[in-house]
Amino acid sequence: MFDSNTVILVIDAQESFRHRPDWDSNEAERSIGRLQQLIDGARAQGIPVVQIFHVEEEGVFSLSSGHVKAITGLSIAPDAIFYKHRHSALVGSGLDVWLVQNGIRRLIVSGVRTEQCCETTTRHASDIGYNVDYVTEATLTFAMTDRRGRVWSPQEIKERTELVLEDRFARIVTVEEALEGAKRELAA
Repeated sequence: MFDSNTVILVIDAQESFRHRPDWDSNEAERSIGRLQQLIDGARAQGIPVVQIFHVEEEGVFSLSSGHVKAITGLSIAPDAIFYKHRHSALVGSGLDVWLVQNGIRRLIVSGVRTEQCCETTTRHASDIGYNVDYVTEATLTFAMTDRRGRVWSPQEIKERTELVLEDRFARIVTVEEALEGAKRELAA
C-alpha cells in the first residue's frame, strides 16, 4: 500500500511511436517535457507512477522489436509496469487488480495517444468508479485525416478529447493542477 490513493498513469509513452510514419518530433518534445514535469512532481510528493506499455504480436509494438521501452527523453522509475493489448489499460493487463490491491481511487492520466489509449482508459476508469484527472498537456498525439479528407492537427484532437471528457469522465487539468489536487488529497 502507498500513502497516496492517487496514481499517475503513464500510458504507452514508448519508443514504438518514434518508428511510425506520423511521428512529429516537435509535438513530442513539448508533450514529453510536460510529462516529465508531471512524473517529477509526483515523485517529489510520493505519488506512485505506473507505466503501461502497448504490445502487439508483430511490428514496432512487439516486444521483440526492442521499441517497447520508455520513450527517449523520459526519465521514469515506475512503481509498477503493465503490458496491455487493448486500448484501455484496464483490460487484461492486471492494472485493475493492482489498483484495488493498493487502495487507489484517483487516476491521473498521461501518455500517448491523447484520443486513443489515454482517452479510452479515462472513460473506462470513470465508468467503473475512479476519479480521473486528465492532463492533456502531458499527452501526445499526431495529425489524423478523417474519412472526408480533413486533416485534424494534434491541437484540434486534444481540444476534441477535452470536450468529450470534461465533466463527463474526467477533470481536465494542467500538470500543476493535477499535482496540487494530489497534494490536497495527501493532506486530507
